[in-house]
Amino acid sequence: MDFAQKEGRLLITSDKDFGELVYRLKKVSAGVILLRIEELTPSEKADFLWTVIAERKEELKNAFTVVRKDMIRIRKL
Repeated sequence: MDFAQKEGRLLITSDKDFGELVYRLKKVSAGVILLRIEELTPSEKADFLWTVIAERKEELKNAFTVVRKDMIRIRKL
């Protein structure tokens, strides 16, 4: 997380613990995307994620985003 912040990069994860780091422990982040799309193959996940990033690029900066197949929730940090 520190490396992504220093580089100004989005962190993409399936680990819900990053929500705790960002909100409860107040860790600074350039942006976190939490993937909650287990039903897709790795290739389908990658394609879906690229679509989300392309469509919502500016909104994802400095935000905690939860991505599900049927919903995208973006909360600014």
